[in-house]
Amino acid sequence: MRIAIISFLLIPMKALIFVLPFSLISFYSLSQFKNIKLIEQSDSLPAPVEPSIAINKKNPQNIVAGIVLDRVVTSADGGTTWTESKLNSPSGVYGDPAVISNSKGNIFYFHLSDPSGKGQGNDAWLDRIVCQESIDEGKTWTDGVSIGNNPPADQDKAWPAVHPKKNFMCVTWTQFDKYGSTDPNCQSNILFSKSNNGNRWSTPVQINEFTGDCLGKDDTAKGAVPAIGADDKIYIAWANRGSIYFDRSYDDGNTWLQNDLLVAKQEGGWDLEIPGVDRCNGLPVLVVDNSSTRFRGTLYLLYADQKNGKDDTDIWLVRSFSRGDQWVKPVRVNKDDSRTHQFLPWIAVDPTNGHVYVVYYDRRNYTDNQTDVYLSYSFDGGNNFKEVKISESPFTPDSNDFFGDYINIDAFGGIITPIWTRMDNGKTSVWTVVIKDEELAKLK
Repeated sequence: MRIAIISFLLIPMKALIFVLPFSLISFYSLSQFKNIKLIEQSDSLPAPVEPSIAINKKNPQNIVAGIVLDRVVTSADGGTTWTESKLNSPSGVYGDPAVISNSKGNIFYFHLSDPSGKGQGNDAWLDRIVCQESIDEGKTWTDGVSIGNNPPADQDKAWPAVHPKKNFMCVTWTQFDKYGSTDPNCQSNILFSKSNNGNRWSTPVQINEFTGDCLGKDDTAKGAVPAIGADDKIYIAWANRGSIYFDRSYDDGNTWLQNDLLVAKQEGGWDLEIPGVDRCNGLPVLVVDNSSTRFRGTLYLLYADQKNGKDDTDIWLVRSFSRGDQWVKPVRVNKDDSRTHQFLPWIAVDPTNGHVYVVYYDRRNYTDNQTDVYLSYSFDGGNNFKEVKISESPFTPDSNDFFGDYINIDAFGGIITPIWTRMDNGKTSVWTVVIKDEELAKLK
């Protein structure tokens, strides 16, 4: 399916009044950035959620998105048109998509497994992490490589990182003795695996010191996100039992710190209550600045919590200039003074210029559950942030429908691609917007 995006930017507003229907005039006027609908729920397509997006690091005109449960949406022209396809693998494709590009322009799509095709409840469900590769800009994919197959344990919530110059990659995730078990002896642990090419992966190793339970809530070790520095250092952060922990390796993941480093307390845990959302997490996201600017090597760790009360969720950022030895006091990214909810954030750093971008949901403009999408951005290493609403209109989520555990953003070469989920008229859809640095620089 190809989705054509019509540009209005060169048409005078007076002309729009005469030649366009009112709905399109409203569509144009509600935002300074053109929102692009990538996919929408239908009778034949279950609710698309948890989108991930990657800009091709060799050809930035190529943008690839992965969307639950098994969808790929690609653009070859910088976001003007998009093509949707279905991802297939002998190991099954069962959500939690994470898409990433290496410097050669190869695209990797990580996801959960379901080799039996029977879904939740069968023994093979979530038995491994799967990595599929595309060398033709997302048009075709390999069958996939299995990572961490360790029956009867369940593997969940994987996220990858790739070296900015080399082919070296890694992926981290949570291994459950049994997903969702109430057994007090059931454990969740953070695992790590690496690869020099994406085709063969190392035997996973456990990196966390403190285990979690298997309930998939605050006391579960979850949300591990890795980052690889240009100096080959590997960093990982995750949440567990009301705290955010950090670990690192200086030898390609062969050895790790003996003790987990505590980065921040997460007041109220990572499993947040947001009205209208069936479940919502504030799990940490870790990135490293691999630019050639003076901010090179800075670690940025983003998360959400409710330290200001259950009616006031906020987005927080901590930074380290010492490879994680010390962390600057958390600063609030969202600039509103309202007691409202900002939630499900994600962060990206453009490796070509060091600019920092944070995308999140925001309810500052309403007294009900209406929700906008905001972008915060910093051009000075996270010292100062500006923010702008990037969604064209608000939406109201329904707690009876699954909304997903994350949204995503990528940035490369002065191009920024936030991607998010919304609900309208009982249907879930996934949207993006392609923004250029110079557009943000012009904003007051």
